[in-house]
Amino acid sequence: MGASDIPKLQHTPLEEIPQRAAKLRETFRAHKTRDVEFRLVQLRKLYWAIKDRESLIVDALSRDLGKPVFESHISEIGWLENDIIFMTRNLKKWVKDEKAEDIDFSFKFINPKIRKEPLGTVLVIGAFNYPFQLTLGPVIGAIAGGNTVVIKPSENAAHSAVVMQQIIEAGLDPSCYTVVQGGIPETQALLAERWDKIFFTGSANVGRIVAKAAAQYLTPVVLELGGLNPAIITKNADPRLVARRMLWAKTMNAGQVCTSQNYLLVEKEIVPAVVEEFKKTYKEFFPCGAKLSPDYARIINDGAFRRIKAMIDNSKGKILFGGTMDEKERFIEPTIFQVDSTDDSLLAEESFGPLIPILPVENVDEAIKIANGIQETPLGIYPFGTKAETDKVLACTRSGGASVNDAAFHLRTLPFGGVGESGHGAYRGRASFDTFVHRRPVTTTPGWLETFISIRYPPFAGKLSRYNKAFNLIPDFDREGRKLRLGWLRFLLTLGGGTAKAGAGRAAVVVLDEEEKPENTENEE
Repeated sequence: MGASDIPKLQHTPLEEIPQRAAKLRETFRAHKTRDVEFRLVQLRKLYWAIKDRESLIVDALSRDLGKPVFESHISEIGWLENDIIFMTRNLKKWVKDEKAEDIDFSFKFINPKIRKEPLGTVLVIGAFNYPFQLTLGPVIGAIAGGNTVVIKPSENAAHSAVVMQQIIEAGLDPSCYTVVQGGIPETQALLAERWDKIFFTGSANVGRIVAKAAAQYLTPVVLELGGLNPAIITKNADPRLVARRMLWAKTMNAGQVCTSQNYLLVEKEIVPAVVEEFKKTYKEFFPCGAKLSPDYARIINDGAFRRIKAMIDNSKGKILFGGTMDEKERFIEPTIFQVDSTDDSLLAEESFGPLIPILPVENVDEAIKIANGIQETPLGIYPFGTKAETDKVLACTRSGGASVNDAAFHLRTLPFGGVGESGHGAYRGRASFDTFVHRRPVTTTPGWLETFISIRYPPFAGKLSRYNKAFNLIPDFDREGRKLRLGWLRFLLTLGGGTAKAGAGRAAVVVLDEEEKPENTENEE
């Protein structure tokens, strides 16, 4: 089947949305998705539904974004297929109850554990720039977690949304998983429903709308948003590595990548060398230019094209390379600028396009100050330089993630998500499972323990001292906050001998065998 055979996107009737949500809630309450084998079968079927439609996915991405075949495979198809296999190989291990670690010894007898339980019926709202990966990626985690799922693809990538619906309907149980298609009205109808979790990927502005709607029902939300991501290039960085890795990040999907660098802060003495390497690298990547290359995507729609063009028109920066555009094709050439102010339009907002503004700085300290001033919590940060320099950047900044001496290399398998203004919550790898389960503490109190714990029952007269000895921890620090040097510690748990009262009184008592002394006494009189 070719791209011309992909049907037109059909919006889901608004009146059907509450019915679909209710059906999935009913399925969840019947515990159909709780069975781990059921989840594994669904994930395996989803894998083959994707595998069998690889050419269709490539066609859809080409129609929506002009996405090259290679990019479609490495950043969408292969990514999802690997995610599913990774999940199926590990799910049985992850769903097992965990022992509760680092708790007081006396509580071990109530068999404390953490059980990973499904949240319920969840809503996943996808994005247009990587429509399959950013929509079905969270869905994989939601299925693995044992939830029923409503999936809302982005209507801006309409061909991909249609193919995604075909994949879901071909591979998954319709009583547990359903696709809702549409735009703003359909999304508003979905947000009016009650969910056990909402996973949203998109802009910060829409993220605020989603969070506000979720607040009505106190629904937990994962927000995967963008950010004004900085790259900090020190004078000790390798200009060629900077150019190759930064240009790759900004030409993937024509720069429509939430994790790519929004601007470069480059120490002044290395700016000419970095710019020269960008020019060389561009010719290596696109020998006949980006417009004629089969390896360069297009901007998603006319509105996005005009927004990026306005940023360029409003910039006071100097174009050092590139700058050509074709509105009819929605083509914007990778463009390098030199700017002289943080107020420039290219730094003040997220470009989400192939724009590379360079702001020269005196040193790393100035770069850190500027980056923190533009946005304290971007989605990613990319320092290039010596280990001491990059360590300093990481220590003095915050971000959702970071790639040292590279661009967005921290995405796969590791927990991926934002912080502060770039969102909250994470997924990828095991984090995809963890974000869609509730870690439920469970204890089991055996009957024979009754004699020990009966101290908690009234009447309370004369019990407080014994209770404190049995259950309260003894500090290993003094009033000045200094750590104390302790003797050897002995935990006496005498539940098996003596009288019940004596056993309860002696349980979990910490004995200090030496006089408590400060750990460091060098400067004391």
